[in-house]
Amino acid sequence: MQEVRAGNVGKLETLFDRYNRPLFRYFMHLTGNRAASEDLVQEVFFRILKYRHTYQAETSFRAWMYQIGRNVYMDQAGKRKGEVAMPEDAGEFGSSDTLQDRQVQNKQEAVLLRRALAALPREKREVLVMSRFQDLKYDEIAAVLKCEVGTVKVRVYRALRELGTRFFELGGERAS
Repeated sequence: MQEVRAGNVGKLETLFDRYNRPLFRYFMHLTGNRAASEDLVQEVFFRILKYRHTYQAETSFRAWMYQIGRNVYMDQAGKRKGEVAMPEDAGEFGSSDTLQDRQVQNKQEAVLLRRALAALPREKREVLVMSRFQDLKYDEIAAVLKCEVGTVKVRVYRALRELGTRFFELGGERAS
């Protein structure tokens, strides 16, 4: 990124090759829409190029990129204020070693989990996607959200609690 910042914009292709898939998965978890996610990824890399002069070498590129991604998503979400439908293929849990009935149960739980995640408020869904699906570290999430690491930990904890509650409610059980 330092080379891109210095004017060697051809190096942006290397960054795109490395980060377009994780960004795409991030947006798929947030939007549930393949075409919108592809557009959002393109917009992120356009903004990386446009705002390359704002990149600071002492900060994590990944955190800076996800901060741009979050801004792009928020701009787009402001234009569309609908409920999010999670993709059907997001994070299947089944493995070839499990019995068929367990695979059916896993698929049912995956559907419930996607529905519960989609039903969360945008802020809670976003922090869970960053921490659990994108494997961002808490300090990276804090940089993206412009808050303290402790705040991120609290937000993730609260989001996980609400996700669990919604999951059990959708499954017809009571959360304990």
